[in-house]
Amino acid sequence: MYKSSSFNGHSEMLGVGDSAPDFSLESHRGGVIQLSELRGRNVVLFFYPKDGSPGCTKENCLLRDLNTEFEKLDAVVLGISRDGVEEHRKFSEKHGLNHHLLSDRDGSVSKKYDALGLLGVVKRVTYVLDREHRVRGVIRSWQPSKHVSGALEILRRLSAAEAI
Repeated sequence: MYKSSSFNGHSEMLGVGDSAPDFSLESHRGGVIQLSELRGRNVVLFFYPKDGSPGCTKENCLLRDLNTEFEKLDAVVLGISRDGVEEHRKFSEKHGLNHHLLSDRDGSVSKKYDALGLLGVVKRVTYVLDREHRVRGVIRSWQPSKHVSGALEILRRLSAAEAI
C-alpha cells in the first residue's frame, strides 16, 4: 500500500504484506502490552532512538496532538525505544503524552522489526498494521513529521477501503 524508501541503504527485513511479529513489552503506564491482544484494531508502531532528544520529542508530541485523529481511525499508537519504563514515565509526564511508550531494553523487538541500528541504537521507523496485524506501511525518514503524517495517510486509506 505505502512504503517509503529506506534511508539506510538496505531493504527492510519486514515489509508491506508481512505479518507483524508478536511481542510483549512493558508499558510506562504499568503492565505489559502484547501485540496479539490488540488484534482487531489498527496499530501504529513507531520506533524511536531516545526519550528527550529533539526529534523524538517532536514526534511524540505530534502523535499526542493528533491523538483524536488516530482514535477516529481505530488505531492504537505504541512508541518503542530502549529507554526504561521509568525514563518513559518521566518523558510522558513532562510532555503530557497520551499513548503507550514501551520499553525494549534488550533491543530484541527492535531487531525483529529491523529498527536496531549501529551500536544498538534504535532507528526511527514506523510500521502501520491493519486489524489482522499485517504490515500496511513502513515509513523510514529522519523527519519525525513524515512518520506521523504518513501513518495517518495509510490509516485513512485503510479506513476508506474498509468502507467499500
